[in-house]
Amino acid sequence: MLDIKFVRENPELVKQNIRNKFQDNKLHLVDEVIALDQESRATKQEADNLRSERNRISKQIGGLMAQGKKEEAEELKKQVTSFSDHLAQLEAKESELSDKILNIMMTIPNIIDPSVPLGKDDSENVEVERYGEPVVPDFEIPYHVDIMERLNGIDLDSARKVAGNGFYYLMGDIARLHSAIITYARDFMIDRGFTYCIPPFMIRSEVVTGVMSFAEMESMMYKIEGEDLYLIGTSEHSMIGKFIDTIISEDELPQTLTSYSPCFRKEKGAHGIEERGVYRIHQFEKQEMIVVCKPEDSGMWFNKLWQNTVDLFRTLDIPVRTLECCSGDLADLKVKSVDVEAWSPRQKKYFEVGSCSNLGDAQARRLKIRVVGEGGKYFAHTLNNTVVAPPRMLIAFLENNLNEDGSVNIPKALQPYMGGKTIIK
Repeated sequence: MLDIKFVRENPELVKQNIRNKFQDNKLHLVDEVIALDQESRATKQEADNLRSERNRISKQIGGLMAQGKKEEAEELKKQVTSFSDHLAQLEAKESELSDKILNIMMTIPNIIDPSVPLGKDDSENVEVERYGEPVVPDFEIPYHVDIMERLNGIDLDSARKVAGNGFYYLMGDIARLHSAIITYARDFMIDRGFTYCIPPFMIRSEVVTGVMSFAEMESMMYKIEGEDLYLIGTSEHSMIGKFIDTIISEDELPQTLTSYSPCFRKEKGAHGIEERGVYRIHQFEKQEMIVVCKPEDSGMWFNKLWQNTVDLFRTLDIPVRTLECCSGDLADLKVKSVDVEAWSPRQKKYFEVGSCSNLGDAQARRLKIRVVGEGGKYFAHTLNNTVVAPPRMLIAFLENNLNEDGSVNIPKALQPYMGGKTIIK
């Protein structure tokens, strides 16, 4: 969320940013919110003047009563009552205007970084760099579910009966592999200096609206009926929420945390939820990383975060590439984002396995995450990135480590987490 003062002083810059994100339907909101802000400030000034005048007259009443001038005092009391009635109306108007301004401000997109390429959607994202050599073996790579089923590692039919489409049972060595990847990712991030955390898997609405846009909330979040609680779509939500309404000393930054959680997503409007597979599902587990830092450090941390994911995938012999998200593919709160994509030998192309985002001070402004330093108070910057999400990671892992006989190699880094196994048969 932008600062209303910034919007007021830079309306054309804010409008151009909206155009750059191909959201021209929001252009009118800039003029609307500026007009509402002007009305709000005028209303507040009138209310402040009225309070001052009421206080001045109230003091006069005390003096008149002391002098025995009861009738004059009573007249002034009537005036004070009139002021109080009008003040109540002004305060109600202030509150109404404040709500309208907040709703619009939460809809106007954040200012994107100048380095972000302009484009309408993810088809115009830009490849940055490749890591590892993509290989297509001289034998056919089966669909990932077929690989798992041949290893007695997945049961989709039972899951469909129990919970519907978008769920699965993982079994045997595949289930163990899933857990091994999560545990390895946890230790990988701890070794890089991050503090391990297991957060709440449900959050209140004020946290939901603090960490994401209304559009994302509607398409992703499951609400607990009858309670002000939502199931998290990623642990970033509750991890950033951990700092809600806090003032952090500058010398306590950066806060670098890595978190495990199950994740729940409606995937409303998404394609592929009916597919026989685990690429897009309603429930999965993930290891995440988040950073809360000073504004001048967020660019440096952004590059460190996506590099962590690249490095982890390379230790598991999986070729990856980084993709710069274009302006039209950025969620409204994001300043900049890079996707990490893994190589699929079966499809002969890369597919997304993680996303790294710099949100500037947008989440901090919504959640009131402030920093206090020598120069006073300011809003922190927040960043997040996927370490690994095993359902998609499993696809990349199985395809890139598959042998012609259907067995799967276990890379050296993962073997201690698989009881010393070097291969799954």
